Amino acid sequence: MEPLIPECSYHIYNHSNGNDLLFKEEKNYFYFLERYKKFISPVANTYAYCLMPNHFHIIVKIRKEKEIVLELRSDKAKEKYNKLEIVSDKENFISLFVSKQFSNLFSSYSQAFNKMYNRKGSLFIKNFKRKLIDNDMYFLKLINYVHLNPVVHGFVQNVEEWRFSSYNAILSDGQTLVKREEVIALFDDLDNFKYCHLEPMEI
Repeated sequence: MEPLIPECSYHIYNHSNGNDLLFKEEKNYFYFLERYKKFISPVANTYAYCLMPNHFHIIVKIRKEKEIVLELRSDKAKEKYNKLEIVSDKENFISLFVSKQFSNLFSSYSQAFNKMYNRKGSLFIKNFKRKLIDNDMYFLKLINYVHLNPVVHGFVQNVEEWRFSSYNAILSDGQTLVKREEVIALFDDLDNFKYCHLEPMEI
């Protein structure tokens, strides 16, 4: 699997196990985002997201190594990191920690979901997918792809109608977990951001 390296950007996505749904009710979406803030915001900046009934897409940039080290929960983990002398070993340690944060997110959500709906077993497909984003144009096209997912899948006709993506959060002035100004700057300005979401782009 692609390692999650500090200061690199990734497209993170996953699907429900089998024909199950990840989100059955509105409150499920909001709970997932609460868990996301708890586990992922400390280790990554978020640029776009879209939660769909049976899958999700997230675009993140992993925080700097120094920031992530501050999030190491236990003294034992910090001590283990500090004892590492080879740079690649430290990078691997941090990469595994970030991946673990995502795993903790999915596990935490799954446990609550299973309890709520009297369900057993894995909710997500094992090993969430991640792809490195290596240039700004690809980054821009992925944001378009993520936001327009509900349109492409036929849930809504217009991108702004889907409530469980970051599209409307970027348009608003309210508090949001996404890096609004950086996303808009990637599209030059807000008008071009809107224009670029009128139809899907080819990736």
